[in-house]
Amino acid sequence: MTGNAIEIEGLRKTYAGSAGTPPKEALKGIDLSIPAGSIFGLLGPNGAGKSTLINILAGLVIKSAGKVRIWGFDQDVNPRQSRAAIGVMPQELNMDPFFTPRGALEVQAGLYGVPRAQRRTDEILRLIGLEDKAEAYARTLSGGMKRRLLLGKALVHRPQILVLDEPTAGVDIELRQMLWSNVRALNEQGMTIILTTHYLEEAQEMCDEIAIINHGELIVRDSTSALLGRMDAKTLVIHPEGDVPADLTPPPGVQMDRRPDGALAFTYHRDQIGTGAVIEALRDAGLRLRDVATLEPDLEDVFVALTSDRGSAA
Repeated sequence: MTGNAIEIEGLRKTYAGSAGTPPKEALKGIDLSIPAGSIFGLLGPNGAGKSTLINILAGLVIKSAGKVRIWGFDQDVNPRQSRAAIGVMPQELNMDPFFTPRGALEVQAGLYGVPRAQRRTDEILRLIGLEDKAEAYARTLSGGMKRRLLLGKALVHRPQILVLDEPTAGVDIELRQMLWSNVRALNEQGMTIILTTHYLEEAQEMCDEIAIINHGELIVRDSTSALLGRMDAKTLVIHPEGDVPADLTPPPGVQMDRRPDGALAFTYHRDQIGTGAVIEALRDAGLRLRDVATLEPDLEDVFVALTSDRGSAA
């Protein structure tokens, strides 16, 4: 499929209040499109509305207003087809402790109406690395193995779109690498991946595009590279050779900080002055340079700036 895997227009969700508490508006008119074949990051602080949005896509929560199209199917007109196009790996480890991995995958496939002849249980067990645990009860699996099984359950009906809700929360580095290797392979086969994560370095490494939600509103959606480009502040870290001139003054528009290890950090805006000009000015001021490094902003800087009170009000 070309175009968008998911199209969301004016999506709202209000939860009714209880015991005298007012209603809570979890989503406030979200407009969002997710390109087919992409790895798309859906980020936001706790309580931002990410889980509500995912649960609406999965058909687990009924929206209050708006339109949702999944793989071209309107969720209101074709709920069965739209639900079949998406697989969700939830954050919670929700599974029957008395099912084996093989049994859990077979039951999940049956719930989606996959004929026995078309089921890929052994293939999925190999993919998630549970071949040797295929007949073990789920209650005996480690937390990491259970998380792998959740991924397998999300794949039994061959969805075009895979939603990963905090897939690596609380898992070790080895399992995290295995999960991402599998996700990249699935994406290379054409599957659209939607990722929510609190590990911003993962989103920065994995995602083609990112949307950030805060207080139920979409505050930004852009390519990962463009989001990083919004933060034009750059830091030049210099380890001086010998003594630092007592009267050292940074160039106009450059802020200087002395670090505990003796290094000097110079922060400036790239649209106002270039790195070469900063270094030349410091040399002219008598500073001898032993080592120089530059620090670029990362996704965490962008996230904090956009979800702060000032950023969300902008």
